[in-house]
Amino acid sequence: MELESASLGLAHFWTQADIVIRTTAYLLLGMSVISWFLILWKAWAWLRVRSAARQLESFWSAPSVDAAIAQLRTRDAEALFVPLAQSAASAAQSQVAEGSLASRIDRSELITRALRQRINEAAARLEAGLTFLASVGSTAPFVGLFGTVWGIYHALLSIASAGTVSIDRVAGPVGEALLMTAFGLAVAIPAVLAYNAFTRVNRLLLALLDGFAHDLHAYVTTGARLEGAGGS
Repeated sequence: MELESASLGLAHFWTQADIVIRTTAYLLLGMSVISWFLILWKAWAWLRVRSAARQLESFWSAPSVDAAIAQLRTRDAEALFVPLAQSAASAAQSQVAEGSLASRIDRSELITRALRQRINEAAARLEAGLTFLASVGSTAPFVGLFGTVWGIYHALLSIASAGTVSIDRVAGPVGEALLMTAFGLAVAIPAVLAYNAFTRVNRLLLALLDGFAHDLHAYVTTGARLEGAGGS
């Protein structure tokens, strides 16, 4: 009995699989490898961003903006907070040519636009890879199901050609074909969970960036940081 069970394992399934099943399996494997790479990469990036966020309070205790930016740069490995500070400082010190369109815009609005542009760029970076994770989570089960249907189709052809139907003849091929559905779910579930987790983390990070930008705007326009602002 043990010998029979061993003969119906993954190795037997792979040797009996045709080019369609093997291509489907390779596709699922590729989706899984890329998904786990993105999961680990974004998790590592989030840890570095959290480490940089802890330095925001010390940013405001620096003697000057340049010193604060230099201090923050050593911890901001993902370059999310430093570009905001640099944009705020540059926009506050920029000289606008008289008679240009920009000269008709309030300086506070120019600073706001510069900060908003940096936040949009940060949001695009934070969302990198999420589309792929969402696509894997939604398509991998169907890719696995396709492999299952194809495997069962060939199993039924084999049974029909043999001319006899018995449980031991059906159980092996059908069970092996159903493994494709399991592979599809094994690929999809981590991708879906990671997508949901990173979407929530990104919302928190963008709220933190928005609060930091609000603090920077208040500082470069009034010379003082607003008490209780979002970046605190």
